[in-house]
Amino acid sequence: MSDSLFVRYLSHVRDALRRIVPDLPDEVAARVELTPTRDPAHGDMATNAALLAAKIARRRPAEIAADLAAALAGVPGVAKAEPAGPGFVNVTLDAAVLRSIVPAVLGAGESYGDAALGQGVRVNVEYVSANPTGPMHVGHCRGAVVGDALANLLAKAGYGVTKEYYINDAGAQVIALAWATYWRYLQVIGTTMGQEEFAALVPGGIQYGGDYLVPVGRALAEAHGTALAEPGAQPAAPEHWLPTVKSFVVAQMMAMIRQDLDALGVRHDVFTSEAKILADGITDRAIARLDAQGLLYEGVLEPPKGKLPEDWEARPQTLFRSTAFGDDVDRPLRKSDGSNTYFANDIGYHDDKIRRGADLLIDVWGADHGGYVTRMKAAVKALGKDGGTVDFDVLLCQIVRIVRDGQPVRMSKRAGTFVTLRDLIDEVGRDAVRFTMLTRKADAQMEFDLDQVVAQTRDNPVFYVQYAHARCRSVLRAAQEMLGAQDVAPATLAQAALDGIESDAELALLRRIAQWPRTVEGAAQAHEPHRIAFYLGELAGDFHTLWNRGRDDATLRFLQEDDLAATRAKLALVEATATVIRSGLAVLGVTPVEEMR
Repeated sequence: MSDSLFVRYLSHVRDALRRIVPDLPDEVAARVELTPTRDPAHGDMATNAALLAAKIARRRPAEIAADLAAALAGVPGVAKAEPAGPGFVNVTLDAAVLRSIVPAVLGAGESYGDAALGQGVRVNVEYVSANPTGPMHVGHCRGAVVGDALANLLAKAGYGVTKEYYINDAGAQVIALAWATYWRYLQVIGTTMGQEEFAALVPGGIQYGGDYLVPVGRALAEAHGTALAEPGAQPAAPEHWLPTVKSFVVAQMMAMIRQDLDALGVRHDVFTSEAKILADGITDRAIARLDAQGLLYEGVLEPPKGKLPEDWEARPQTLFRSTAFGDDVDRPLRKSDGSNTYFANDIGYHDDKIRRGADLLIDVWGADHGGYVTRMKAAVKALGKDGGTVDFDVLLCQIVRIVRDGQPVRMSKRAGTFVTLRDLIDEVGRDAVRFTMLTRKADAQMEFDLDQVVAQTRDNPVFYVQYAHARCRSVLRAAQEMLGAQDVAPATLAQAALDGIESDAELALLRRIAQWPRTVEGAAQAHEPHRIAFYLGELAGDFHTLWNRGRDDATLRFLQEDDLAATRAKLALVEATATVIRSGLAVLGVTPVEEMR
């Protein structure tokens, strides 16, 4: 577990502030921050401590900042502390403190940056949860990557993480899929009925016409022969075949989805079936518990403004008092036919996750579900756990627009109307897909430029970061030939004297490495895995800058044939850089390449 410089010196800041303002409340001290400066000319770190303490001390922030700077100047490892602006204090560390990061990284390896932030907290991250009605498409891809990277990030921050997929196998869409599959089955066994004639029998018509159902129909025929049809390969009554076909096609679609996810490097710990949640009575028990709390009643909702949602009906119905928990209207739990609304089923599912022991629930949804967030948060608050509440967060992922030469792209042949995830992976590779999906905040719209993500330029973020790692590995391979493998081993380099690391470019790289543990904790607390991709881009930029400086300044080159001590120090810095890049890429689920081809 790494010792963050920011945590260490934040403790010094708070101690000094308490000496200056003895009656400082703990809650104010907890809000004191120590953050990296944007400009190295302003030091390594800056604190807002004086601004927060001014009201309590009844003094001007600038006066407290001056006293705080004087106190921090005497802290071991602080080269300089200066008041700045309206009440900030800038802190510059001794170069020796920055150099001490290198052996810490080399000693910890890729676990550098691991944190205890979530120790003892069990978090369930549910993501993808695509309806099992066809192959995964690009619309599912962003949520899959964001959810998987977030789960990895939380695990690195010390949380006990369960990765979960919710199989929506109990709704009307799965019934529609079963009808479409049955049509493919009838075709295989030789029906004389035309498609239009069959479609007239289907509630709502045939909704899933993609060629991906052809092999499913063939497999169904291989498994059941003609037993699911009337003589002459004519349709039988739905009760004769629908349960069998529905379970068969869901299993086939989930196998296809798992293959797609595997190609993306996404693996879940738990797959939960909506149909099983209902069959086991979990939803009924959750709703009964809400009823026992007086949170259900019979009523008639006012028609909402604008477009009417499909679950609204102008009739007396069972309503959940979601307004008691921050929602804008109460929500129906039963449809006119007596069946559950989607919301009711989701209440049962989220209660199941809570009862399995989750302390924190995180759902990753598409942005089109944004209107659903408030009611679900209300339900989770009401369900509670052990007499208290359960933390719940929803990440919304905006759509991704696939473009080439600035124009929208449709690559799919078998799916019919959308770009499949497998198409995208086959086109540009898994690493490019995963990294690129994390180069924007999840709720920001993005264009996935097929030309850019395969270009070997700094405008391609995944190339830029992987190239930095490949350059590190290239240096270390050359060093092995020069010094021998033992002298370049991380354990050996961790013992190197580092006094020779003193240039501005080298110290800038060290400052960036020092930010890694803080970045992990901040990204985990905010549930924002894209911060890791941003950090890696900045770290790669610092390394490339140092590499390029070495072209003009021979003293900055990593291999110094006439100075082995300097060479070992520089190699230790290179190894530390590569280690942190690998640590970050592991969170994103991206491969650290050894060399660029």
